[in-house]
Amino acid sequence: MVDSVVTDADLQAYVDGLLPVERALAVEAHLAQHAEDARRVSEYRSQRQTLHGAFDHLLAEPVPAYLIRTVCRRPTVVRHRWALAAGLMAVSVLTGWMMRAYVGFSPVPAVAVLPRAAAVAHVVYSPEIRHPVEVEAREEEHLVRWLSKRLGVGLRIPKLQAQGYSLVGGRLLPGEKGPAAQFMYQDAKGQRLTLYVRVGGDDGGETAFRFAEEQKVRVFYWVDGRTGYALSGQIERAALLRVADAVYRELNR
Repeated sequence: MVDSVVTDADLQAYVDGLLPVERALAVEAHLAQHAEDARRVSEYRSQRQTLHGAFDHLLAEPVPAYLIRTVCRRPTVVRHRWALAAGLMAVSVLTGWMMRAYVGFSPVPAVAVLPRAAAVAHVVYSPEIRHPVEVEAREEEHLVRWLSKRLGVGLRIPKLQAQGYSLVGGRLLPGEKGPAAQFMYQDAKGQRLTLYVRVGGDDGGETAFRFAEEQKVRVFYWVDGRTGYALSGQIERAALLRVADAVYRELNR
């Protein structure tokens, strides 16, 4: 049974999308009953977004030319420079770790490519009326065989009727390191969710659910072995998490 006590560390990890699915659901239930903690979570998210907006652009800046020239100087100087650089790096790592405790930051893993690709594919194809998929749900058996062959792994299509979503169909997509697949679902009101699947990313086998938001598209993503999954939609985070949990359970029956 999941411990009912929700700590500040749980709230921070919840904001960062780092909790396992069962723990995340427990925190969701806790927040529904504790307005003060819900307010703190809202403040954490606001603070995180502010800091990202202020400093994310710095991560994309190129290495200054003077630093490159410094490293390329004669060997006797380089030894001293490397010693200084090592010291600065140690200070930077320590400072970054200390800041993480205050602002809820965590290192951006290679797996972060997965939710971005999934969100882009969702934005491109979910609004389509006549051609949302390549292969429709009525050809589900053919769809599974085709995409399994292209991705080189046995695929399963989760059944989400209990969550109010039926399969529309699927399509083949280009991934960052090979082919990827997208399965589309739709509820009675026409709201669509997409499940993005790709194989072979540099993910380190991380199985915990993570959360990302790309241009108003919310994404829960996780990795099982070498296969990465990302469920995308423009619905409330808690609702998307419940569907993601159902997808995970379906795939691991």
